[in-house]
Amino acid sequence: MGAGKTSAARAAAAALGARAVDSDHVLEERLGSSIEDYFTSHGERAFRDAEEETVAEMLESPPSPVLSLGGGAITSERLRRLLAPHTVVLLDVDEETAWRRCGGRRPLARDRARFGALLAERAPLYDGVADAVMLDSSREVVRRAVPALRSLADAPPGTRMIWATAESGEYPVFVGDGLIGSGFRTLEGAAHVITDANVGRLYGDAVPAEATVTVEAGEEAKNLATAGTVLERLADAGLDHDGHVVALGGGVVGDLAGFCAAVYQRGVRVVQLPTTLVSQVDSAYGGKTGVDLPQGKNYVGAYHQPSAVLVDPRVLVTLPAEELAAGWAEVIKTALIAGGPLWDRVRAGAPLDRDLILACARTKLAVVASDERDSGRRQVLNLGHTVGHAIETVTGYRRYRHGEAVSLGLLAALELSGQAALRAEVSALLEARGLPVVLDRAVDPGAVVAATRRDKKRRAGRVGFVLVEAPGDVRPGRPVEEGELRRAVAELRGG
Repeated sequence: MGAGKTSAARAAAAALGARAVDSDHVLEERLGSSIEDYFTSHGERAFRDAEEETVAEMLESPPSPVLSLGGGAITSERLRRLLAPHTVVLLDVDEETAWRRCGGRRPLARDRARFGALLAERAPLYDGVADAVMLDSSREVVRRAVPALRSLADAPPGTRMIWATAESGEYPVFVGDGLIGSGFRTLEGAAHVITDANVGRLYGDAVPAEATVTVEAGEEAKNLATAGTVLERLADAGLDHDGHVVALGGGVVGDLAGFCAAVYQRGVRVVQLPTTLVSQVDSAYGGKTGVDLPQGKNYVGAYHQPSAVLVDPRVLVTLPAEELAAGWAEVIKTALIAGGPLWDRVRAGAPLDRDLILACARTKLAVVASDERDSGRRQVLNLGHTVGHAIETVTGYRRYRHGEAVSLGLLAALELSGQAALRAEVSALLEARGLPVVLDRAVDPGAVVAATRRDKKRRAGRVGFVLVEAPGDVRPGRPVEEGELRRAVAELRGG
């Protein structure tokens, strides 16, 4: 209720040159009364029976290429089965917005507490049937998403899509086993692939390209010198605005290729093909690109939203164990930010699969949609990163992988948050995934503290830390005294 299904369906149908059909309107015509009146006179059970028959007929013989269904239709197991051959689009709406739109005006929207409970109860069913998720259901956004929604039919079976929105751009995120090598494409024009030596050996031949630029693997290659070489190679290969860059690799390649795409001829399109867990759950989304300076991580960069992201979870089987472990730091971080069902899944030892990656991506994209440029809410995504980046900087990006440094940064953030019990639980989760929970004693805590003062997110000379009140209640911009920070970093070394 209140997700905007009727207007979104009309927008999608208009883009297809068709007419949308709303199951609630059809049902009211058959019942000869409004849904609210029928609820009152016959009860919900009678209404659901009538709804099931009406919607079943519509799904078996669609009267239009675009149908909008009532929010409770998916409670019917029969209708969930009949939805299987169709492309099902979930309009994701938060409880507050849905209540503002329909509270007090629908039979099942009389009581706020019951309304929230109903949404929580149905959410797993919605997620279970959805082939695509729209985080913004406004008419113009839906209209622009229609080509990507239609292209799902050409993707490998089981592929799901999220339509990402940000102030400077929108793009589809496709997640499905076998995307790399399937021939599935989202953009026309010549593709210029940027990859690293390791990923290129494994998957370079699976991605058709006009030209391929290969860089050395590892954070040490993410610098201005490498970026200059890549830009010259793109120019030599004749990349123009009809073509695009493809970032085939992990977070380093994604950041580097995205940065090069942002500055080459003042901006060309980029498609992200993330191949590590860190990049699949975090860094491939949101448009942050950049390279490192000796003074700090990602000191040079630009916001440049991708034109598409293609995530193939199957490629994770070729990741070295330590790289896969590093990605779990971002999964656990994202679950702490999201709270609720995602935190429950992760703390219970959820397996790494398509749905877990989708849930992490959806969490990040919802945050970015509300704050693309890190001016407010998006700062929560830096949980664990202030100390983590400082550790990477003082160790020259050689001692710890990014995810390993974030693992330590998370524990420092929880220490600063005064969350002893939660810190112990997160430490156990990190350790179980093979991540470090104790800082190497060769690392100088004072140097780490000093490096945080150079954090690129500082404002007015102060660094605002992201602290945790509880899973799902994460707050950015919190001041921390230097003495507290020194104690938290010292605690990473065992006291």
